[in-house]
Amino acid sequence: MPATRGLVRQIAVISAFCFMIVAAMVGTGLFGGTPVQDLQDGALDADGSYLAPASAAFSIWTVIYVGLFAYTVWQALPSQRDRDRQRALGWLIAGTMVLNGLWLVTAQFATLPLTVLAIVVLLALLGVTFQRAVAVPGRGVVDALLIDGVTGLHLGWVALATVANTAAWLTRTVPESWGEAASAWGIAVLVVVALIGVAVSWASGWRIAPALAMAWGLAWIGIGRLVFEPASAAIGVTALVAAGVVLLVSLVGMVLRRSDEVRNAE
Repeated sequence: MPATRGLVRQIAVISAFCFMIVAAMVGTGLFGGTPVQDLQDGALDADGSYLAPASAAFSIWTVIYVGLFAYTVWQALPSQRDRDRQRALGWLIAGTMVLNGLWLVTAQFATLPLTVLAIVVLLALLGVTFQRAVAVPGRGVVDALLIDGVTGLHLGWVALATVANTAAWLTRTVPESWGEAASAWGIAVLVVVALIGVAVSWASGWRIAPALAMAWGLAWIGIGRLVFEPASAAIGVTALVAAGVVLLVSLVGMVLRRSDEVRNAE
């Protein structure tokens, strides 16, 4: 029965959120394990690679977790049980929360290459989820904030985290002689990230949440390279410029889209 399926989905989302929180506690060392900054022999710390954001950047997880908590409570309301949009997105969002938790557990107990695999799978599912959110539009502010907004922030930040995670792995894997080309490779990657950020905004009808998270991460990569170790003025400046480009282009696109909507409504 549809009502029963809706209830099962709501319980699954609640269970996924609880798993994510417990996994986060385990993964961050709250129960006596290794703190995140020391995981994988420090490879995932803010100084683990040239593309690692400064430590303050990771405060965005608080916003994402609060948003996911709010979504979990909201979707559990009886009024949301049989909504088409919840049916289309609830299981996907639950999957992203499970994979979010699994990445932290992987970082705590597995190897650095497996953390890259875990975060790439998470990024792929977030991409599918956000695309579905665009394809099945919602109604009202709550929909926009708790589905489009939270999923978009999650996607944008995990995209940056995937770059940082991969860079940390490669930093520990490639020969030290390759370090001479680190700035050139870092700049090239940041340019690609900026292009991807703009492309995601355009493809989603200029939804701003992914751009906000990506610009946040890029800005803290810039600060990390200009203020902290490992230092690289070239990468730092490029990251700040990339952050500005992603944010500005996305904002302009959003404003123009809304202007068109107002004109069409008139």
